[in-house]
Amino acid sequence: MFSDIVILVILFIIIVSLFSGMYFMLRDRGRSTRMLKALTVRIILSLVLFALLMIGYWAGWLHPHGLLPPRH
Repeated sequence: MFSDIVILVILFIIIVSLFSGMYFMLRDRGRSTRMLKALTVRIILSLVLFALLMIGYWAGWLHPHGLLPPRH
């Protein structure tokens, strides 16, 4: 349960960073580095999320599942 909340929070922050980068791109028109910083944060968070998912899978904390239940 805790891992689900952490994943959702990181995904939410990634989406907020993406939209803030878009806002700064439209607002600043290339006169500042705020867009670059927002997109850098998004990339770093995406890599951190990917690493956490891999560590969680290898440690046994996360278990993949399909969309359909297995047939017996």
